[in-house]
Amino acid sequence: MVYDEHIAAIATALERRQAILFVGAGISMNVGLPSWTCLIEHMLADLDLAQSSLGSRDATYQEIAEYYRLKHGSLSRLVEWMKREWQISPQQLKNSELHRLIVALDFPLIYTTNYDANLELSYQAFGRPYARITSAKDLATATVGVAHIVKYHGDFSDPDTLVLTESDYFDRLSFDAPLDIKFTSDAFASTMLFVGYSMSDLNIRFLLHRLWSIWQRTGLDQHRPPLFLFMHEPSEVQTHVLKRWGVTVISGDGQSSGHSLSRFLKRLVEQRSTVGQDQ
Repeated sequence: MVYDEHIAAIATALERRQAILFVGAGISMNVGLPSWTCLIEHMLADLDLAQSSLGSRDATYQEIAEYYRLKHGSLSRLVEWMKREWQISPQQLKNSELHRLIVALDFPLIYTTNYDANLELSYQAFGRPYARITSAKDLATATVGVAHIVKYHGDFSDPDTLVLTESDYFDRLSFDAPLDIKFTSDAFASTMLFVGYSMSDLNIRFLLHRLWSIWQRTGLDQHRPPLFLFMHEPSEVQTHVLKRWGVTVISGDGQSSGHSLSRFLKRLVEQRSTVGQDQ
């Protein structure tokens, strides 16, 4: 019953054009793109390093990317490899149930921390218009009335926009870049749904905590639009910590993360259709 209520709330916000979808790496990995573990392994191989050389702890991909840039002078070689590996054909995207459902839901605004262009290519494959936003210039010139896909951590088409190294992430902690200002404004006015994220992602946890703390300081947090995060198998710890930050965790009921998310998005598409007929 609660599951259905969450779907109804998101569908109603979609019908009102007051909904944001935030897409993480899990969506790309479900269509065969490399994981962050693969990225780490590639960087270590390119640097002639073994995992054991990092010491007793596991280094993050951001930390290794920082070292990579210091050793090579730039990330250009790494970015070229990522551009080759982080793409699939338009036909594969057209056959992807997850991408089809995302396009069908017609969110007016999509944020993604993925660098690849697979969301944009999905919109092209299904004949739906969109505007890609990676910079302040794009914010000023984006076509009105189409889906806006905001590349929150940059895009391969402009390597200078990529948020990839540890320094890149630290530089964004002030949240004063144009895309950060836009996101904060959008988040105050819209119901949000996060998909494809793991709560081991410190950057997203920080983002969620920051939104909660801003609302707390206003003293008007009872008026905050709902914020949902879909997870295949959330732990009790994750659910309760996120609830403290005003995030409602929606648990999947499929055989795998991709199957769970497909089932959820299908029900959301169906509910959206029902809400539209009732308007």
